[in-house]
Amino acid sequence: MATGRTHRPATRSRGIPEATVARLPLYLRALTALSERSVPTVSSEELAAAAGVNSAKLRKDFSYLGSYGTRGVGYDVEYLVYQISRELGLTQDWPVVIVGIGNLGAALANYGGFASRGFRVAALIDADPAMAGKPVAGIPVQHTDELEKIIQDEGVSIGVIATPAGAAQQVCERLVAAGVTSILNFAPTVLSVPDGVDVRKVDLSIELQILAFHEQRKAGELAAGAVVPAAASRQETAAARRGAAAGREPAADQGPDGDVPAVMPT
Repeated sequence: MATGRTHRPATRSRGIPEATVARLPLYLRALTALSERSVPTVSSEELAAAAGVNSAKLRKDFSYLGSYGTRGVGYDVEYLVYQISRELGLTQDWPVVIVGIGNLGAALANYGGFASRGFRVAALIDADPAMAGKPVAGIPVQHTDELEKIIQDEGVSIGVIATPAGAAQQVCERLVAAGVTSILNFAPTVLSVPDGVDVRKVDLSIELQILAFHEQRKAGELAAGAVVPAAASRQETAAARRGAAAGREPAADQGPDGDVPAVMPT
């Protein structure tokens, strides 16, 4: 099996847009769920709904892969799983090193989804000498002094940074100097990297802040919805009082202020 050091995914050389690449894992997740249920084919509409995109965008994305489906039948699920996995490089073995084995780093090390998706946790690294030798997820933690040697010995090209923010940039620079060309950053800071190095940032606090924004907006909409009926009720009450003062009752077909609607029923 090929290793991550000698083979790179083919997406860039084939000119697949970054936005399409970002959606491929969504399609793969939906297709994997269908495969596990032994579903043989799926329409673009069904798959798009499962992936959370519109069907026109899905068909455009798949055209970059050279997969157009069959009219009246749809897409072959197993073939698409293979095709997308190949484009993402998941048919290869990708050794990964995780630096920073605190609570988050340990949780990542214990995540069972890496192996099933083509990623092998080759080493766990931490700066705390007390952590050296302690097993996490069955892998002994090694000290950061061994970082460069581990990267060379294991052929690592993907590094995961789960350190505190203050240590992340230095760790990043050591990873890059040792030959790592792709970094997944969980540290709450922006990393500076040279051209040719890809960084994906996962900031849980930002995601929570975005959710807080949506919650606040929904609460505001609910509050506004409660105010409108109350205002309408006050208008109806005022109209009734004016009608009573004039010695008449508002007709059933009159508006809230006792006026006749512009369009009368026939």
